[in-house]
Amino acid sequence: MTVAVIRFGGSNCDRDSVQALEHLGIDAEIVWHEDGLPEDVSGIMLPGGFSYGDYLRAGAMAARSPIMAEVRDAANDGVPVLGVCNGAQVGCESRLTPGAFTTNESARFQCEHVHLRVENADTPWTSAYEEGEVVEFPIAHGEGRYEIGDDRLDELEADDRILFKYCDAEGEVTPESNPNGSKHNVAGIVGESGNVAVMMPHPERASLPDVGAVDGQGVLRGFAE
Repeated sequence: MTVAVIRFGGSNCDRDSVQALEHLGIDAEIVWHEDGLPEDVSGIMLPGGFSYGDYLRAGAMAARSPIMAEVRDAANDGVPVLGVCNGAQVGCESRLTPGAFTTNESARFQCEHVHLRVENADTPWTSAYEEGEVVEFPIAHGEGRYEIGDDRLDELEADDRILFKYCDAEGEVTPESNPNGSKHNVAGIVGESGNVAVMMPHPERASLPDVGAVDGQGVLRGFAE
């Protein structure tokens, strides 16, 4: 398969994403947003960065780029889509997934490693893990706090559409382990159809043995799954 890693003006995790995917034997290529999706694309990744300088809101302008209409059509046809960090913001702004990411509770940019608990291992994005398993990914964001209405959050919980929650090293979901104030410690979710996932932590930055972390490989293998 070939994963199109979409580059917007201000993207800065596109090369990292391609390298991490290719390390797992998954073909990947950077696609400039103005060029549109290739005809043979079989997976799409919306990478991290600061698309359009995060003007208006993080991800708001990229979400209105013409290529996102193509991404939505591809997702509706069953093509797997993964949005990471700024890509997650774009995904929510595009209504590929519900909710929104907004300013961290600390009102500061936060760059650190965090622990995540796998909430649902029965998705392509988490099938490499066990439910309840604790993994460690890095975060790097200023607008990573996930917000959603209580009723819709209850629906996500009931439908097992929450992928990860921020937790401590023992897997306890606590206020202290929540780095940005995300509602119910949510760190990643899937769309209604299951083939679209968005998450704030960076799996591609935890996928290469050379950098000493490989917990993120399971998420990227979801494209092959």
